[in-house]
Amino acid sequence: MRSGAERAAPGQPASGQPADEPPAYPPVAPDVSLPYGEHPDQIVDFYAPRGEPAVGRGGPAPLVVVLHGGAWRAPYDRQHITPFVGFLARRGFAVANVEYRRGSSFPSQGAGSPEAGRWPETFDDVAAALDAMRDLAKEALPGADVRRTVLTGHSAGGHLALWAASRHVLPEGAPWRLPAPPPLRGVVALAPIADFGAAVERGVCGGAVTQLLGGEDSYEERRAYADPAALLPTGIATTIVQGRTDSTVPQEVPEAYAEAAAKAGEVVGLTLLEDVGHFPLIDPAADACAVVAEEIAQLAY
Repeated sequence: MRSGAERAAPGQPASGQPADEPPAYPPVAPDVSLPYGEHPDQIVDFYAPRGEPAVGRGGPAPLVVVLHGGAWRAPYDRQHITPFVGFLARRGFAVANVEYRRGSSFPSQGAGSPEAGRWPETFDDVAAALDAMRDLAKEALPGADVRRTVLTGHSAGGHLALWAASRHVLPEGAPWRLPAPPPLRGVVALAPIADFGAAVERGVCGGAVTQLLGGEDSYEERRAYADPAALLPTGIATTIVQGRTDSTVPQEVPEAYAEAAAKAGEVVGLTLLEDVGHFPLIDPAADACAVVAEEIAQLAY
């Protein structure tokens, strides 16, 4: 397990974007798209490596599996994270960008923000995509080294990445439970909604966590199956990258997860970036994005 000592790193965005506004870039088209189910959202976009590995990191390209954020809500699909995906491909990684079912377009009653997530479909899809990933990647990117797979995700996708890495410690009888740890080199979670208690307390994403679990009536029952902070220890190398000035997912949320991991006897790496908000982590023009790529490389190679 990697060292969990907290460290600060420079990460001021270089793109001129406000700290907590998504970067505005055109989508980056994939090389191959393959379905992992029959629903239109059950699809993975694959990107072949477009650059050479860093010095001393030869051999087949590791596979990075990306889970996008957007508060598990329908308007936010995988397209918004494709500039980051393309950035990783240019860094010499093979990349898989996973789509999954999200919340309905609008709440069932009244107007307002779109609902967050679909229970259990959001979790069904992430589990199914990860279970099929090695076969899909071998078909789409035969040169990729699937033995060196790193899972990453941003915001709500960071939550899903942590959750996917903990399926072997889900409660008995959970439909997504695995008999053994998933075959991952590790997880790099970016500004993840990692601790549901801390997120609900701070009203992260307008109550998205409660919506994801079907509302207040089912929140406590389902939390045991969905909250990464309740699914520890995992035994899988885990690093969190977080901006200190993130107003979308405050740093106290991943810090609560790291504290829960420590209480469970597990070390989680926590990289805190000064003067960085929510979106520079996936902005190819930001210094923070380069930090993310290096954290992924540290686990992949």
